Amino acid sequence: MRGIAPIPTYVVMQPTTLCNLDCAYCYLPFRSDDRKMPAAVSAAVAGSVNEWAAGGRFSVVWHGGEPLAAGREHLAALLAPFDRGVEHHVQTNATLIDDRWCDFFAAHEIRVSVSVDGPRERNAERVTRGGRPSYDRVIDGIEALRRRGIGFSALCVVARPEPGLAAELYAYFLDLGCDVLGINIEEQEGVNARSNARDPAAVAGFWSELVGAWRRDPRIHVREVEWSLRYAAAVLDGTADEVLPRQLDPIPTIGYDGSVVLLSPELAGFTDPRYADFTSGNVLTSPLPEIIAGAATGTPWVAEFLSGVEACRASCPYFGFCGGAHAANRYFEHGRFDGTETDHCRNSKIHLLEGVLDHARDHEPPAA
Repeated sequence: MRGIAPIPTYVVMQPTTLCNLDCAYCYLPFRSDDRKMPAAVSAAVAGSVNEWAAGGRFSVVWHGGEPLAAGREHLAALLAPFDRGVEHHVQTNATLIDDRWCDFFAAHEIRVSVSVDGPRERNAERVTRGGRPSYDRVIDGIEALRRRGIGFSALCVVARPEPGLAAELYAYFLDLGCDVLGINIEEQEGVNARSNARDPAAVAGFWSELVGAWRRDPRIHVREVEWSLRYAAAVLDGTADEVLPRQLDPIPTIGYDGSVVLLSPELAGFTDPRYADFTSGNVLTSPLPEIIAGAATGTPWVAEFLSGVEACRASCPYFGFCGGAHAANRYFEHGRFDGTETDHCRNSKIHLLEGVLDHARDHEPPAA
């Protein structure tokens, strides 16, 4: 049975719940509220993170709300307790980025990832709180990054995979100038109750088309393509059993108030009569390593989830690739954690791998 690793590879920090956009597919419950993380929470997390970073690469991901809505002064205070060896990443909608923010990123060596869904017409659901399009402001922020020579990643949400879309998106992100591209098929989670059931052939075709576009001009890293190709290569050389870590990354998400949710950041801020608030503790009262160590036995939903992971192992031929459906997707799709296949794992794991393999089959060189 896969347990939870005692040391994560990264932590997620919520500097504020506030977001200045109101995207239709957003899962966050308190994005209209400005609840800022006190410096004491950051200091409590930094004690553990600095020790982990001393042993090798370690990241802190600042993920909101919109992290830049916390303001430079406050975000600087939250960064201050961390040692220089810690890698900092920020996931931002880019609408607030200007030269002063670029100075801030450079001074603190922060790696930037921008949320943008492709060309203007593909961003119709990414609007301001007043319902106005946000695209021009996003592009202004990206232009500032490019003008200052600050590399950035991009994260794109795809609501409806359809023929031609993957090639269109890949060409767009090539021109945009990002270094890494991640693509998420829209998920049913949090306050976003829209179904994410999609036609299997359309989803597999989208991923196959994306592989083809990337192969023709592989100038940027595409997260999903590289995951899939790495696994396929491992299958071919007989090392597929070594692809999945033997223990699950706990992925601690530290809420603005210090509360800790493990395994799925998307559960933070929610409550349920059966599972309470999904938290496993609070860094203001317990050290983070202690919270992680006690979760499997002390947090009922975590134990239920681990049983679900084993059910996936026993029933799903794709388990070696994905390691079991994500906790939040199980909960928001099934209402519990010990179910198995979800629409998310179909869209973003099963049909992803099928699409990659379909592309390989259709482009296999002729026999000599």
